[in-house]
Amino acid sequence: MQRIARILSVALLGVGIASAPSFAAGVAPKGVYKFDEQHTQVLFAIRHIGLSTFYGRLGKVSGTLNFDQAKPENSSLNVAVDTTTIDTHVPELDSSVPNDLFQANKFPTATFVSTSVAKTGDNTGTVTGNLTIAGVTKPVTLHVTFNGGRGTGEPMQPYRLGFDATATLKRSDFGLTHVIWDGFVADEVTLMIEAEAERK
Repeated sequence: MQRIARILSVALLGVGIASAPSFAAGVAPKGVYKFDEQHTQVLFAIRHIGLSTFYGRLGKVSGTLNFDQAKPENSSLNVAVDTTTIDTHVPELDSSVPNDLFQANKFPTATFVSTSVAKTGDNTGTVTGNLTIAGVTKPVTLHVTFNGGRGTGEPMQPYRLGFDATATLKRSDFGLTHVIWDGFVADEVTLMIEAEAERK
């Protein structure tokens, strides 16, 4: 999971809120945007026995982004990630990880709620917030790139924004260590997020 964080934008979660450049179509409309579940995904990466990096995809991402391109610090993000499904291309892991690691039977979603946004460049920023996994909440910072927006006519209505983001976290911080293969993978995980959001 070490490299997973480098790659939620959950949410996450699409947090490119922080960066707000201009683009051909002009400044993106201020307001609330809903994440497009078909074009938003959270990938994770983790080192396996120090020899290779293992990748997977977390479950469906949903949530909203309150976006203010002119004043990114006024933006906010609220994202939920389905923990009941996972896609690693390893059937045994796909069936066991949700309940064995994420305790999805008790905590079917992981959430990220932003607490601050800071602009770091023309189209980059950081979004810090509280990430909750399996009932444990810890602060996490997303490093976000705002890819722009478009949508004044069909088929790109309503207005749409695009972001990507990365973050790094430790499994042990969230108690995600109670699995038999714990000693074979790194504690550090990299999250890689790609997101599109539509104006409500």
